Amino acid sequence: MADSSLSAPSQSLSGSHTPAGPPGTKEPLDLPEHFEDVIEDLHVLRLPMVTRFRGITEREVALFSGPAGWAEFSPFTEYGTEEASRWLHAALECAGLLPGDRAGQPSASAAADAEPRTVAVNATLPACPPDEVEPVLARYGHVGTVKAKVAEHGLDSLDEDIERLREFRRLFPRTDLRLDANAGYSLDDGLRVCERFADFDLQYFEQPVPGVEDMARLREELVGRDLPIVLAADESIRKAEDPLRVAALGAAEVIIVKVQPLGGIAAARAVIDACGLPAVVSSALESSVGLAAGARLAAQLPRTVRSRALLGENPACGLGTVRLFATDVVADTAGMRPVDGAVPVTRIVPDPDRLQSLAVDPGRYDWWAQRLQQCWSRLRSGGRAD
Repeated sequence: MADSSLSAPSQSLSGSHTPAGPPGTKEPLDLPEHFEDVIEDLHVLRLPMVTRFRGITEREVALFSGPAGWAEFSPFTEYGTEEASRWLHAALECAGLLPGDRAGQPSASAAADAEPRTVAVNATLPACPPDEVEPVLARYGHVGTVKAKVAEHGLDSLDEDIERLREFRRLFPRTDLRLDANAGYSLDDGLRVCERFADFDLQYFEQPVPGVEDMARLREELVGRDLPIVLAADESIRKAEDPLRVAALGAAEVIIVKVQPLGGIAAARAVIDACGLPAVVSSALESSVGLAAGARLAAQLPRTVRSRALLGENPACGLGTVRLFATDVVADTAGMRPVDGAVPVTRIVPDPDRLQSLAVDPGRYDWWAQRLQQCWSRLRSGGRAD
């Protein structure tokens, strides 16, 4: 198990950093007025899931290609244009369609040198009855780390969460365990559940409470009570105007970074470097196309004394979530499906037959095309109102 010793939260960072705002929404991008002038092969697909996850049973994703290859644009449907624009910025970067330098894109020789590199991944255990724990995790094969979702209904889910975790520990007593609450608890409830979850020997607890300030307060309480819970920040990184406040306030010991929500590989790397905290790359519930970008970022993660102490020599990233889909954009034996606890660092080309068989109906396609255009216009204007 990773070392879960606590250190006191730091209240300041040495040096100064410029807050990392939403990439691509501050300075206008030199793009034509309509995305169709650049993106000629937009495909919108519906991917059925094997179990309910994050409140959904299907995932819609938009795919297109560019000079650097295929890319994914898949902000969740409830996200507004400002937030979704970061996801489009990431997709344009991945496809090599950003004007000027293609930030985050490795050279052809570098890409060749990287193959056949892999990165370790964790399995993901959704909120499910205890008797589904074993079959759900069996889809991942052998993995050394599992991330379990908790707080689907906040504190009301606690008893169900405890039962599921007890069953998990019965089945996998030596597997590293992470929890993810998606900011589902209040500060008071967060402390209460940490006292209950501490018995399960956690590697870390991801975003139990919303807001950087509440995360910092919770960490202070955990240190004061000598509870061996390491906090990891997710929403406080990807949804914050200034993701560096996590490090500045000592709100977490680990940060979770996701390529699309942060605006691309280059933007995510900048956050990692500026925060100076151990990082784990995670999925935004993407198809294999989107997960491939995450794997490229994961292969670049710095290894430090602290990251090794908390996460081990090869930190498991949350990039095995294609196992949550009943079908993917490539054949079942290809893509980003974990094998022996790892996924490849590679480019993904979707199967043409699946681009057709998984296509949404015309009404949903039009909805996504309109949404993409709204985000496109925002990137063109630097976030200014038209």
